[in-house]
Amino acid sequence: MPATAAPARDGGLLAVHAHPDDETLATGALLASWAAAGRPVAVVTCTRGERGEVIDTPSHPTGLARLEGDGPALAAHRETELAAALAALGGAPGVVGHTFLDAVDTSEARVTAPSPATAGRRFEDSGMAWVAPGVAGPAHHAPATAFARVPLDDAAARLATVVRARRPAVVATYEEQGGYGHPDHVRTHAVTVRALALAADPDAPVDGEPWGGAELWRAVAPSTALRAGRRALAAAPAARDLAARAGLTFPDPDEPLPPLARHDAELRDAGPRDVVPVDAAAVLDRVLAAMRAHATQVQHATRASAVEAPDSGLLGWYALSNAVLAPIPVREHYLVSPDLHRATSRRAGRR
Repeated sequence: MPATAAPARDGGLLAVHAHPDDETLATGALLASWAAAGRPVAVVTCTRGERGEVIDTPSHPTGLARLEGDGPALAAHRETELAAALAALGGAPGVVGHTFLDAVDTSEARVTAPSPATAGRRFEDSGMAWVAPGVAGPAHHAPATAFARVPLDDAAARLATVVRARRPAVVATYEEQGGYGHPDHVRTHAVTVRALALAADPDAPVDGEPWGGAELWRAVAPSTALRAGRRALAAAPAARDLAARAGLTFPDPDEPLPPLARHDAELRDAGPRDVVPVDAAAVLDRVLAAMRAHATQVQHATRASAVEAPDSGLLGWYALSNAVLAPIPVREHYLVSPDLHRATSRRAGRR
């Protein structure tokens, strides 16, 4: 795909994410681009982010600090944030379809019965702990109800049901390590890969007609561009002023990068068919509006002016609850999984 907003693949897009806000932070430009082109777009969210932190500071007052630690209340609020973000990405409510994974009805599917531990209950945020700058790991005391503990096929069968029903051309999610290591992101990747295999297999015990026509797109970032964006961010006068006023910090461009980073040579060697750039500039207003909708999770989503960041590849910035500014790059990048695509296509062709 050339670096434009218009999708080149025929068919629809399905993005699979762990928590509300991930759809915007990881694949916002992709979702907005396909929606703007009038193509079918949907999101599956695996949890409601019950264990997330809540931003409520003098520079970003939400008045919602009381929700942190109250799982059911925070989950309910984040559902409303997600609905607003999806409306922003789609340009109007209802353009981007959505379901929570635990709400998918598999009662008519020929799937193995869910385990007693997961039958009839929600998939909940597993929590996380920071183990390095920008890198997460499992929470010290993950609850028994955590999504990361849901049996793989319980979750994958639900997602396979969605894939068969929607028959997308592209299914997008994180790379194998979840972008930055969050256990729910890692599990979401594994669930997505397994679901695509189940959806394509005519012998799999999943309801619906088999569908093997979906490519798997994994969100990645060229390491050179990621470091350049961090340097441009630190040099932007408006970003420096904001950091001073709001007590924010900048990421170190020379520190080890999170798992989503890929060496430029690796992406070049993958070939043009297997690395898809998506232009974020064309849909930046939608992405920024979606970020602002997730007010408990995202703060200071800002567009960079041409004067502040000329030819830098920096579109803007935002910060999460860790109070570290992050650049909004000019492009999102996706690594296509050609082996999976060919395998599922061959398998579907046998039916």
